Amino acid sequence: MSLCVCLLPAFFVLLFGLCHSIVIETLISEYPANGLCHQLIIPLGYPCSEYTVETKDGYLLAVQRISHGQNTRDALSGPPVFLQHGLFQGGDTWFENSVKQSLGFILADSGFDVWVGNVRGTRWSHGHNSLSENDKEFWDWSWEELALYDLAEMINFIHSATNSKIFYVGHSQGTIMALAAFTRSEVVEMVAGAALLCPISYLDHVSSQFVLRAVSLHLDQMLTTMGIHQLNFRSNTGVQILESICDRNAECSDILSSITGKNCCFNNSRVDFYLEYEPHPSSTKNLRHLFQMIRKGNFARYDYGILGNLIRYGTLHPKAFNLAGIPRSLPIWIGYGGQDALADLTDVKRMLKELPLEPELLYLETYGHIDFILSVKANEDVYGHVIEFFRSIGRRSSY
Repeated sequence: MSLCVCLLPAFFVLLFGLCHSIVIETLISEYPANGLCHQLIIPLGYPCSEYTVETKDGYLLAVQRISHGQNTRDALSGPPVFLQHGLFQGGDTWFENSVKQSLGFILADSGFDVWVGNVRGTRWSHGHNSLSENDKEFWDWSWEELALYDLAEMINFIHSATNSKIFYVGHSQGTIMALAAFTRSEVVEMVAGAALLCPISYLDHVSSQFVLRAVSLHLDQMLTTMGIHQLNFRSNTGVQILESICDRNAECSDILSSITGKNCCFNNSRVDFYLEYEPHPSSTKNLRHLFQMIRKGNFARYDYGILGNLIRYGTLHPKAFNLAGIPRSLPIWIGYGGQDALADLTDVKRMLKELPLEPELLYLETYGHIDFILSVKANEDVYGHVIEFFRSIGRRSSY
């Protein structure tokens, strides 16, 4: 197997006023043949509907809904739960493990009304109302826009559609999006509780050999200088980028561990299946924002430099997201692993110290970054705890 093929299944797990906003509440009556519902969910006997949500800046996002499980066809939809994927992933990530170990299917079979998000730039989402993916401007965003535009709009859409507060689950980049969005009262008031898998906020203790090598090479700045605004690791250019990092002495004999830390329970038997869907594209600016955080040790908005910051923010430095601003009343559950080289224990503990609330915690010493999504024991080790957490909130309140 060539180096480029070996790299792809590993790299997709790398780091990563609503009232007046525009929302297109469009149900696609005929499932598109290239859509997530048609390809991954309906063939396994689950109901699935496709929606399009338009953000304030014009991006058209795909949202899927699995209203019930295989054995609850006549049941009313349970409480809504929203699943948000990580970097270089799409909504498919919640369905790529076996049916008995994939969180999307498990939640549906457990009586939840499952909604799945897909951020701008991913293959499931539907582009932009005026820009082409070939336009530089289409890729002018980082996780900040994903949090304050994409996530906020999708949560607002689901809240309006269900007339109910929402349970939230995010993994990796899906957690940094949530933590930033939850500092906004108009977003957090629509959320009943949140489960964060491999939470990311501070990144200055990342121990991933591959990522640290890319940071030291200033890969983000080089790509920007070269005019590469879309990061697509299925393209020839994307594969060449990965190979060039490995050619510069990064430890690539075990590329997966080099990127994410050692994963105890990754389902290697399904790698070919994962490759049918992963990795999804993201933006160079998104990578650069994450690398800024690694270099500076902050949890802040994108840094445009002194002049750019003065123009955009009116300050020399970008404003930090205030974790203390997340309401104490929001129930949060956090799952994290002792072998995670991306959500490092030191950074996680710093985040926990700054939160004004005491989350429920699940620490798994042997788990790495992608075990929380693709472990052969994910249901037993992780998801049962998530479901019990959500049900305990339901018992305490009507949300």
